[in-house]
Amino acid sequence: MKKDKGFTSKDLKAYAYLSPYIILFTTFILVPVAIAIALSFSYFDVINRPSFTGLLNYVTLFTQDKIFLKYVLPNTFLYALIVGPGGYVLAFLIAWMLSQIQAIPRTVLSLCIYTPSMAGQVFIGVIWKTIFSGDQSGWVNSILMKMDIIDQPIQFLLTKDYFMLIMIIVSLWSAMGIGFLAMISGILNVDKELYEAAYVDGIKTRFQEIIYITVPSMKPQMLFGAVMAIVNAFNMGWIGVTLSGANPTPEYSGQLITNHIEDYGFIRYEMGYAAAISVMLLAIVYLFNLVAHRLFGEKED
Repeated sequence: MKKDKGFTSKDLKAYAYLSPYIILFTTFILVPVAIAIALSFSYFDVINRPSFTGLLNYVTLFTQDKIFLKYVLPNTFLYALIVGPGGYVLAFLIAWMLSQIQAIPRTVLSLCIYTPSMAGQVFIGVIWKTIFSGDQSGWVNSILMKMDIIDQPIQFLLTKDYFMLIMIIVSLWSAMGIGFLAMISGILNVDKELYEAAYVDGIKTRFQEIIYITVPSMKPQMLFGAVMAIVNAFNMGWIGVTLSGANPTPEYSGQLITNHIEDYGFIRYEMGYAAAISVMLLAIVYLFNLVAHRLFGEKED
């Protein structure tokens, strides 16, 4: 039997290489999460020292917070279940279509599609607020009035009946982020010989090619795209605030969990309660990530 040599110079070098990541991860992930969990069991108004309240914030959240139960939670799940899978599938389909064309036009089109995710607030503030403007200069109102469908402009961004739908449209439009680029990379790096062998073995359609060759061959990229889609779906409350110009959104029609956190944390300064909401959001995102890993993660023997 080999003797355990204990801590060696190789181990020291390994930890030295890992130290920047460990420091950054601890500073910006572990410590803030630990602080949020601790604050969630307290009342903290930023001015006075936190006072321990036990599970009061969580009990209040699920029994007395009518805005959260009636608007925020249903809105968040509706939005996430449409924008998350919808944006994910859309990103894959667009990435697959772009992979079928030549390199130069593919690069140009990829950049055009990716740009909204980088400058989302600018595009939303300039383009989408103009499209859905509540006066006659708004593109949608102008078209509907010229077609004699409506007599007066509709306040799209101030009416609850339209607001969530507009949020979803804008979110899908700006969903082509880093996950989209990872999918393009994964598709382009699939071994071409696999496709040739598959057609010899009986695959006849492009759909079969995608299901049996493309997706199984790029599971790491699919997993990364799924995780990014989940995180973005639960972290895009700013879209509703940008469109409406206020928090809360019109009649809470576009109020998501992140908006609720911002409302209590940075408007009402109830940091303990905001921390409890953020911990609950973290748990939800973690559960969805477990599902993504179950679908696209590597199976261990």
